[in-house]
Amino acid sequence: MSATEDAALDLDALNAMAREDFVRVLGPTFENAPWVAAAAWSARPFASVEQLHACMLDVVRHAPLERQTEFLCGHPELAGREAQAGTMTSESTQEQGSAGLDALRADELREMQQLNRRYRERHGFPFIIAVRHHTRPQIFEAMRMRTEADTDAERGAAIEQIGRITRARIGALLAG
Repeated sequence: MSATEDAALDLDALNAMAREDFVRVLGPTFENAPWVAAAAWSARPFASVEQLHACMLDVVRHAPLERQTEFLCGHPELAGREAQAGTMTSESTQEQGSAGLDALRADELREMQQLNRRYRERHGFPFIIAVRHHTRPQIFEAMRMRTEADTDAERGAAIEQIGRITRARIGALLAG
């Protein structure tokens, strides 16, 4: 299946896919974690895009704590090493760019790097936020506040934000 065919994808076609194709198409929606799509495949057929997304998010929520942490660590830091090196997924590159994180002033970049470091040291995974739903000042403020949160609560907040991110990604692939 080509990228052009993927762009015209509907839920019926997705439900009919072999596991390998399903994972190839939906795997990128959950950052560096095709295992999420692989686990959701067996729950087909999905009656709606919302049901598909909820199933995929439940795969993450019900994963063992170690797997959840590994999953969260697969996400890039905001304006972090991956962004500087140009190694983020195209989805993350577009999302971070939409909030202007690819055009930070030198002082903003230094502060973002400090916040990223403090957050990761405290919680053991990178700060995650649905940047398309926030302004740059809101992102900085959220990082400052969430760094001080309880790690279990913060893990839940990160997964909730991933839910917002991935719903938009899936919506871009499928009508619904």
